[in-house]
Amino acid sequence: MSKIDRITIQTYRYALDTGPGRQPEFTRFIVTIDTDDGLSGCYAPHFGGTPHAQAQVQEMARGLIGMDPEQRERIFERLKLSHRHYDKTGIAAIDTALWDLAGKKYGVPIAQLLGGFRERLPVYASTTSGQRAGGLDSIERYADFAESCQEAGIPAYKIHSFFDGNPKTEIAIMSAVRKRVGQDMKLMNDPASSLTSFMDAVEVGRACDDLGFFWYEDPYRDASSSAVAHKRLRDFIRTPMLIAEHIRGFEQKADFVLAGGTDIMHIDPELDGGITGTMKLAHFCDAIGMEVQLHTAGPMHRHCMAAIVNTHFYELGWCDRTFRPTSCSRRSTPTTTATRWATWGRTDVSLSLPVRAWA
Repeated sequence: MSKIDRITIQTYRYALDTGPGRQPEFTRFIVTIDTDDGLSGCYAPHFGGTPHAQAQVQEMARGLIGMDPEQRERIFERLKLSHRHYDKTGIAAIDTALWDLAGKKYGVPIAQLLGGFRERLPVYASTTSGQRAGGLDSIERYADFAESCQEAGIPAYKIHSFFDGNPKTEIAIMSAVRKRVGQDMKLMNDPASSLTSFMDAVEVGRACDDLGFFWYEDPYRDASSSAVAHKRLRDFIRTPMLIAEHIRGFEQKADFVLAGGTDIMHIDPELDGGITGTMKLAHFCDAIGMEVQLHTAGPMHRHCMAAIVNTHFYELGWCDRTFRPTSCSRRSTPTTTATRWATWGRTDVSLSLPVRAWA
C-alpha cells in the first residue's frame, strides 16, 4: 500500500495582459503529493488559488503524512471535520492532486476513473465584465461580441455587465444581444450580486423572461446567500435561476437546494471540495432531478463535466481576435516562477529555494 510521505507547495506569480500599460500580477500555488513508492500527483488551482486557500492547504497537509493516497473519501471527511470552523477551500487542491496521482498510477484520465459520460463538452462564451475604455465598453460591443461568438459556432453566451447596480444597464445589454443574435443562441445573465435591491432583481428577472434567457445568475447584493430570498424571487419570474456559487460546503449547498433557493446548482470545483466534493454534489442533484453548472474553467472542471450527466455547458472564457486585449482578461503571460516552497514529510530533496520540513 502506498503512503503519502511528502506534500510540497510551490508559490509562483504571473501577469495578465489586459491592455497597454495594464499587467496586474497574481500569486498562485501548486500542490504536489508524493508517496513512498514513487507515485506523484499535483494540482495548480487558478480561481481558487487564493492566499487563504494556500494557508489552509499548509495546515491540512501536516496531518496527511502516512495516509493512503487512494483513500480520498477518508481524507475528504477528515479535512472537512478538522477545518469545520473555516470555509474548507483548501480541500480542493489536495483532493485534485490525489485524483491526479490515481490517474497517473492507473494510466487513465480522471474522467474515466469517475465513470465517464461524454468525450466532447458543449461550451458557452462567458464575457468579462464591461470596461470603460476598450474591450466591452458599450452596449453595442456586447452585441458585436455575441455575434462573433455565434459565427464561431458557440451555441450560448453569458453576459457579465458593467456591475453598476443599474437594472436599466442590464436590460439594455440583454435586449441588444438578443436582437443581434436572434432566438437560435442561448443567453444567460449574471449581474454578479451587483443589483442593489430585491425589486431590481425582479425587474431584470422579468426582462430575462421576456427575452427568453436560459438562466439568471446571482442577481443581487445578498451574494446569493439567502435561500428564502431566492425562493421568493423565483415566485416572481419564470427564468430558471443559477444560484449557490457562494455557498460553501456539501451539506450547506444541499440545504440551500432543499430550501428552494435555486433551480440549478452552481458548483465551483476549486472551492467546493475538489473533484470528490463536486461529484458528491452533482450526484445529489441528479437524484432530485436538478441540473448543475460548474463555475469557471480548468482541467479539473473538464474531467468532472465529462463524467456528469446532469449539466449543460462548460464555461469558456472566450475572446474574438478582432477585439483588443481588454476584451479578454484571461490571456496570461508568465513573468516569475517558483518564488517559495514549503514541504511536509521526507526531506531528501534538493531545491534552490528555502525548504521547510515536517516529519
